[in-house]
Amino acid sequence: MTDRALAPAPVTATPTRLPAPIASLTLLASIVVSLLAASSAPTPLYAIYQAEWGFTPITTTVVFGVYALAVLAALLTLGRLSDHLGRRPVLLTAMAVQVVAMVIFATAAGVPELLAARVVQGLSTGAALGAIGAGMLDVDRARGATANAVAPGMGTATGALMSGLLVRYLPAPTHLVYVALVGVFAVQAAGVLLMPETAPRRPGALATLRPEIRLPGHVRPAMRLAAPVLFAVWALAGLYGSLGPALVRVSSGSSSVVLGGLSLFVLAGTAAVSILLLRGLAARMVMLIGVTTLIAGVAVTLAAVDASSPGWFFAGTAVAGVGFGSGFQGGIRIVIPTVAAGERAGVLSLVFVVSYLGMGVPAVVAGVLVVHGGGLLVTAREYGIAVIVLAAVALPGLLRHGTARTAARA
Repeated sequence: MTDRALAPAPVTATPTRLPAPIASLTLLASIVVSLLAASSAPTPLYAIYQAEWGFTPITTTVVFGVYALAVLAALLTLGRLSDHLGRRPVLLTAMAVQVVAMVIFATAAGVPELLAARVVQGLSTGAALGAIGAGMLDVDRARGATANAVAPGMGTATGALMSGLLVRYLPAPTHLVYVALVGVFAVQAAGVLLMPETAPRRPGALATLRPEIRLPGHVRPAMRLAAPVLFAVWALAGLYGSLGPALVRVSSGSSSVVLGGLSLFVLAGTAAVSILLLRGLAARMVMLIGVTTLIAGVAVTLAAVDASSPGWFFAGTAVAGVGFGSGFQGGIRIVIPTVAAGERAGVLSLVFVVSYLGMGVPAVVAGVLVVHGGGLLVTAREYGIAVIVLAAVALPGLLRHGTARTAARA
């Protein structure tokens, strides 16, 4: 977008309005926030579901994991569809399906309905993420890259905290949050109807429905650099999203749903803030900050759980949140500049494939280990060590990347 497009509109007799591109970018970012808020809304409710329906931690992590796998399936089959049909049709359809998921959640009477809701929700979210992310880059490449990185954290944090507050202070805890989200999606869908299309139709839509993991050759070096960090930071998010409330109960001795939701809020909230604060730094430096703070934060959190110290638990979570946000932002900013306009939705979908594999698969494995392995504390320790090791694996590549760029400039 040019400087002229960013300039304020001249003063006239009509009310002042935001330029259309800025309004579109804001709307698209808000939809990502809502989608990710909806995905984290069930986290504080798992204890209620578990008490009512009597399931084990394995079921909790499976309910969490099937969402991530459904997102993955949608990204592989629908992630490039908006490059051919346009952003708006794909997004409107995905939002309609998201409303169906909220209705299933609100009327669920057992684990099968909960699993069905998570699958429908995951398919909708996966279909929407590629279209929204590419649409934000269509509107403004620089601001769109930042919005692609910051909006998921804001959504995850908002959903976890607001759900916990609604459960604690308002009636119908397993219904109200989903009804409220239906209203939000309806308003946002109306905004999408008024939003200009940013991607013209082009042939080949049916071919994109065939699952295919294909990365343009010129993007592969950047993706190899970013993938370990993306997997590690989203694996940490998966731990907090599935077992975070249980870890809070162990470290604090409190069963408060608000406190349980606060763990994911702190992780995702500090991630969003760090993205905004560090967006002016070079992408490689942001990723280095992400790796080091992720390692430090997870180490502090594990020590706090062993010591039953809630203060240090949340302090370590905040530091790990900086690693989450910085690692995710740095990964996107390393990959995106290498992507051509017609490849955006597909490459962004692949970025999210790596991310959601990291979020879903380790969480399900953790649930099995909690029941059939060493229990919650041992599993959390092993999970945290695995995240630290995976993040550390990315360090040599980042350092080599910096050395190579310095030599190239010289």
